[in-house]
Amino acid sequence: MNVSASGLAGLKVLVIDDSKTIRRTAETLLKKEGCEVLTAIDGFEALAMISDQKPAIIFVDIMMPRLDGYQTCALIKNNPEFRATPVIMLSSKDGLFDKARGRLVGAEQYLTKPFTRDELLGAIHRHVSMAASH
Repeated sequence: MNVSASGLAGLKVLVIDDSKTIRRTAETLLKKEGCEVLTAIDGFEALAMISDQKPAIIFVDIMMPRLDGYQTCALIKNNPEFRATPVIMLSSKDGLFDKARGRLVGAEQYLTKPFTRDELLGAIHRHVSMAASH
């Protein structure tokens, strides 16, 4: 098996975003690191995936149709089985209000789009090692 330098090989990551570009960018970056990447276009699609696949970390866009990122995060965090799964909010806005609202629904971190490879990997390293040590 090809183990990447970052030690993320085989890690299951879910990226929820209605933008194909963002999903593709995240998927390309994460697959290079050896992650197993799952993608969903909205919260509804993601919720079924989360219970089937049990990802180690979830990146969720805030602005999505049907079920937005805050609602999606709240649903994940309200489920005892997935409460410990780190959720990282993605937004094109860098507002204090958005960050505070993300914290209220239980998000671990907030990344502003477009994110860099280092920000994406940094968030995984920061939160998955914590989740693994629970």
